[in-house]
Amino acid sequence: MPSPYRAIFGRPGTKSFSAAGLLGRMPLSMMSIGVVTMISQLTGRYGLAGALSATLALSAAVLGPQISRLVDRHGQRRVLRPATLVSITAVAGLLLSAQQRWPDWTLFVFSACAGCVPSVGSMIRARWAEIYRGSPRILHTAYSWESIVDEVCFIVGPILSIGLSTAWFPEAGPLLAAGFLAVGVCWLTAQRATEPVPHPREQHSKGSALRSPGLQVLVVTFVATGAIFGAIDVVTVAFAEEAGHKAAASLVLAVYALGSCVAGAVFGLLHLTGHASRRWVIGVCAMAVSMVPLQLTGSLPVLAVALFVAGLSIAPTMVTTMALVEEHVPRSKLTEGMTWTSTGLAVGVALGSSAAGWVVDAAGAGRGYLVPCAAGALAALVAVAGHRRLRPRPTTTAPVAEGGPAAQQQDSHSGSSC
Repeated sequence: MPSPYRAIFGRPGTKSFSAAGLLGRMPLSMMSIGVVTMISQLTGRYGLAGALSATLALSAAVLGPQISRLVDRHGQRRVLRPATLVSITAVAGLLLSAQQRWPDWTLFVFSACAGCVPSVGSMIRARWAEIYRGSPRILHTAYSWESIVDEVCFIVGPILSIGLSTAWFPEAGPLLAAGFLAVGVCWLTAQRATEPVPHPREQHSKGSALRSPGLQVLVVTFVATGAIFGAIDVVTVAFAEEAGHKAAASLVLAVYALGSCVAGAVFGLLHLTGHASRRWVIGVCAMAVSMVPLQLTGSLPVLAVALFVAGLSIAPTMVTTMALVEEHVPRSKLTEGMTWTSTGLAVGVALGSSAAGWVVDAAGAGRGYLVPCAAGALAALVAVAGHRRLRPRPTTTAPVAEGGPAAQQQDSHSGSSC
């Protein structure tokens, strides 16, 4: 492990909570694609599969920020365990209703309730921010490390979810995802020493973190970005099935995540200059451009290469986003602010997977890749139009007091990206 990454684990407890976060985030890559695979296996209806995946994502988008707001006020342990219990119970109901062929409306009800899942990635990043407050360079590496962990989840998760659901039984993927969530959250919340201390009630200003204009730009852009991810998941499964190798979809999606993982590992070693907003816009535009070659792929190997290249822009953009969230959101609402970006992605995944499912049913998998291409173009337009809200503020005193290390970073480190 390169020395910058070794340095972030010098504090006690960092290895343990990062490992717990890995397990707790596995459902992020397993649940949605697992539901798509399960429903397509049981019914052959990609439209229904995409709609259920969309319902799950939209539910998480609505409930996730509320859970994180409670975490900022009451602490991770007191909030995460009951929220996780509700989510796991709903997943069990979803699997049972699918297996027993209950009416479609029961599938949607349980999918909506299953969205009561905590944003484990935001919880882990909040712990890093608490430990390395005032150390922007180390925090940059820590966020890069967590981006790598995210991509490891997306490399391993689809392989497990799709592989088990196709080789064992259709419900196997979502079932394992629920197990990972339970173990990860229990392990994480048992680690009290590194848990951020809830801010006193008087420090909590009224209103949501989403009132920040900068955060609004990030979230809206991430809605379109999430549509890219959701559409690619659904269309790739359908593309692989049309090619006669449905199980290979997990490997192709793993290559997509591998590209992001490699880029994230390199990005964490860099000492960059200039403000993070500029790099963020470039990253979003690069993601948009990388969707164009997907329209020309005619085989799974070519698709895998195109997705690997497309993945190279993901992790650096996500890491830079965390820096911008810290700069524009008060520290007392940091977990909520980070979760709002995840919420934007979740909403986008819902829209993208649903749209892609209907396009695949109507016109085939080849046409389905038009959905992420259109979503990428929209993300780039929003990012370019709104990037002025993400520029450094004229006065730096207030951001340092409220925004934490990333705000300090812009003054003392010439904008090293987080």
